[in-house]
Amino acid sequence: MTFSILVTGGAGYLGSVMVPALLADGHRVTVIDNFMWKQNSLAACCADPNFTVVNADVRDEATMRRLLAQADIVIPLAALVGAPLCNKDPIAATTTNKDAIAAMLRLMSREQRVLMPVTNSGYGIGEADAMCTEDSPLRPISRYGVDKVAAEAMVLEHGTAISFRLATVFGMSPRMRIDLLVNDFVYRALNDRAVVLFEGHFKRNYIHVRDVARAFRHGIANFETMKGGPYNVGLSDANLSKLALCERIAAQVPGFVYLESPIGEDPDKRDYIVSNEKIERTGFKPAHSLDAGIAELIKGYRMIRNTIYSNV
Repeated sequence: MTFSILVTGGAGYLGSVMVPALLADGHRVTVIDNFMWKQNSLAACCADPNFTVVNADVRDEATMRRLLAQADIVIPLAALVGAPLCNKDPIAATTTNKDAIAAMLRLMSREQRVLMPVTNSGYGIGEADAMCTEDSPLRPISRYGVDKVAAEAMVLEHGTAISFRLATVFGMSPRMRIDLLVNDFVYRALNDRAVVLFEGHFKRNYIHVRDVARAFRHGIANFETMKGGPYNVGLSDANLSKLALCERIAAQVPGFVYLESPIGEDPDKRDYIVSNEKIERTGFKPAHSLDAGIAELIKGYRMIRNTIYSNV
């Protein structure tokens, strides 16, 4: 079955991988994006008659009303992503990450489906050696995490919805971000040959950007059995500390040196390990390993040499 899908922020890091995959599945896809990074990441989609693009802000209620009237499914990717960017412009962050979701839901019927990405950073600081499941308490630390947790609650209250709590995403994308942890560390390993770690024992989970797109396609295909709840999406074999991540990178980048600083602290305080068993029980399994992603990034960074590819 094919659908009419509205993807907000569809020209971003996730969307520029997801939108071509949705088109390949035969869906009609409309993207609304303000192209704040001056990206042309969906240029290859323009030849597809099922693709429509609107250059506008997701906070423009009149535009959203018109686009939502034509949508079977909404995938709200539009967001100011990450603690540094949200701290730089907190009003824009909250109005985009939370308020725009509330406005979107007011304009939607209960029959329209929502598949929403949020961050598993909402778990904040987990209990030592205890897996965070979808039933674990949410204790977001950053403004980004607080707003995304609030937006998830609103979306799930809508009822006809699925929430994907994404692990830290990595991998190459047409709208690249080098400020994400794996992407950043590989970039530094190749260009600086060294990383100084703050609180290197802090752990988190990881997932490839293409597996994120696969998770959303899986949610569309299995919506009736999955709707109504959140799902952690990550690599179950990659609940790793920053030190362990550097070890994996060093295995592919000879001469990479990483040191843990005896002073200072990481402003991103998240520290937890995550269970992805719930989504795995639905039949979803990631297809891209962390090591394959590191190898991919090494090749990709032969083309990328500047910081226009970060969010801050």
